[in-house]
Amino acid sequence: MKKLLKTLSGVATAAVAAVTLAAAPGASAQALKLAHITPPTHVWHQVSEKIATDLASATGGKMKIAVSPLQKLGNEAQVVNLMQAGAVHFSLFTVGSLSNREESLLGWSLPYVFKDVPHAARAAQTPAAREMLKRLESSGLVGLGYAFAGMRQVLSLQPVSGPKDLAGKKVRSFPSPVYNDWWLANGAAPTAMPLSEVAPSLTTKLLDAVDIDLDALVGLKFYQQAPNLSLTNHMAFPAVIAVSKKWWDARSEAERETIRKVVAEAEKWGMKTAADAEESNLKKAQADGVKVIPFDVKAFQSVAAPVRDKYIAKNPLIADFYKQAKDL
Repeated sequence: MKKLLKTLSGVATAAVAAVTLAAAPGASAQALKLAHITPPTHVWHQVSEKIATDLASATGGKMKIAVSPLQKLGNEAQVVNLMQAGAVHFSLFTVGSLSNREESLLGWSLPYVFKDVPHAARAAQTPAAREMLKRLESSGLVGLGYAFAGMRQVLSLQPVSGPKDLAGKKVRSFPSPVYNDWWLANGAAPTAMPLSEVAPSLTTKLLDAVDIDLDALVGLKFYQQAPNLSLTNHMAFPAVIAVSKKWWDARSEAERETIRKVVAEAEKWGMKTAADAEESNLKKAQADGVKVIPFDVKAFQSVAAPVRDKYIAKNPLIADFYKQAKDL
C-alpha cells in the first residue's frame, strides 16, 4: 500500500510540474515581428524567412516570427524606433541606415575594398566587423550578424563605360555620406529617392542611372526602363541582423543562445546564397534583355582611393576594418 501511495504521489507531482511549466510566463508561443525593406524575391527576405523557420523549430513553436518585407512596418528609421520600444523584435537593416547611430558601419561602403561577395563575407568575421555590431547596443539594438546582397552595380539609360559617362548624371543612390562622396567624385549627382519612385523616374528621365545590386535588380525589374548594366562591383552591400535590446534583455540566457545559433546559421547560409545568386541573377537579367556594358575598372578604382582615405582617416574603427578586410 505504501509503495502504491508513493507511486501515486510521484505521478501527481510530475503532473503538477507539467501544468506549472505550461502555465509559466514564456511557455506560450511568442508572436514576434521581423521587418526589412527588400522585396520577397531578395536574399535578405530569404534569410529572414530562414531565421523565422529555424527559430520556430528550435523552440518547439514557442517563438514564431512574422516577416514583413518592403517597409510594411515602416522605413528603417521608423523600425529602429519600434525596436527600441520592443514593438518589433528583429530586423535586417542596411548598414547605411544605421551609420548615423554607429559611424564605423560606413566602413562597409568604402569603394573597391571587396572583390566579390565571398570576400565581403570573410570580412564579416573580422574583429572590427564584430565590434561594429557590439556598438549598436547604445542605440537599443543587439547586432547578431550580417546578411549580404550582391555587389553594387550601375544600371543606366545610356551606356556607362567610365566616370566620364557619369558627368552631370542623376544617379539614384543610397542616402549615405560615403555613397554621396563616391558619386560626386565620379562627377554624378547622387539622388536619394524611395525605390517605389525609381521606375517612373527612369521613364520620365528624372533619373539617368541607379546604383543597385543584382538581387534587387532582378526583383524590381528596373532594366525595363534602363537596359544598360555596368558590372562595376564598386561596393559590398550588407545588412545588419539585429534584435530589439529591450526584448533581448527580457530573454533567458538559454533563449539568447538559441537565437544566436539560429542567426549564425542563417548568416552563413545567406552568405553562400548571396554569392551563388550573383551568377544566376545576371543570367536572369540578360535573358530579360539587359545589355552588359564593358567599362574601365581602373578609372573607377582611381576615383575610389580619395573617398576611402577620407573615411579611414576619420574613424579609427573604419581604419582597423580596412586593414583587416582588404587582403582577406
